[in-house]
Amino acid sequence: MIRDITIGQYYPARSVIHRLDPRVKIICTLLFLISLFIQRSILGYLIATIFLGMVIYTSRVPLKYILKGLKPIIMLLLVTVLFTLFLTREGEELFHFWIFNITDKGLNISAYTAIRLIYLIMGSSIMTFTTTPNALTDGIERVLHPLNRVKVPVHEVAMMMSIALRFIPILLEETDKIMKAQIARGADLESGNMIQRVKAMIPVLVPLFVSAFRRANDLALAMEARCYRGGEGRTKMKPLVYRAKDYLAYAVIVLYMMLIFFVGRFVPFHIWIF
Repeated sequence: MIRDITIGQYYPARSVIHRLDPRVKIICTLLFLISLFIQRSILGYLIATIFLGMVIYTSRVPLKYILKGLKPIIMLLLVTVLFTLFLTREGEELFHFWIFNITDKGLNISAYTAIRLIYLIMGSSIMTFTTTPNALTDGIERVLHPLNRVKVPVHEVAMMMSIALRFIPILLEETDKIMKAQIARGADLESGNMIQRVKAMIPVLVPLFVSAFRRANDLALAMEARCYRGGEGRTKMKPLVYRAKDYLAYAVIVLYMMLIFFVGRFVPFHIWIF
């Protein structure tokens, strides 16, 4: 399960998506995520599926690598879908047993919820797979730059987000090593009930936290030794400049959002899956 977590990892490839300006990828990702919540019809999600499939194909990131990142959220997805399915009382009743009640509206809402969560993870993953942490930091800083006028420390916020993304794969690798070391020493991390398995994770969590604090301290000392100072006055080794392909990407996402808005505006809102 640890190896299935791909959040924050960068997948090197030669594609148009990789060469786009990070600001374009951040803004387009946000617009795509917004589009998942402004419509609720079969046609709308069909358009979103085609758009997401085209982006994945263009990015040259293997689909199995993207789907691999969905495994850690399967339990969250199941819990969310089941709660939505059984707690929605509106609509025509399809099934009833004891306190469990399934309606046609609850069935459709749970299906749309599952689709939204899956597409949300996949859309966000494309951005991190095709953007290096340094480029992502620069992009976030430039996108949030107007907030500097209201005294928001944009550079510091962007740096913290970049460091967090960079540390995710490092901590996952460290967790995997500690778990293998504990298993080699005879620790049983798999069997037993939930409480026993949680207690068995204590020998893993303690060295993991120690290692995380040690890495954070080493990083802070390295930044101070190099006289790092954030904020105004810093120059960029690779300044962000919009190119023709970036404007083309903006045009594509605008056309997609117009199509989604048209579907949500003129196609009946109550078109259900089932």
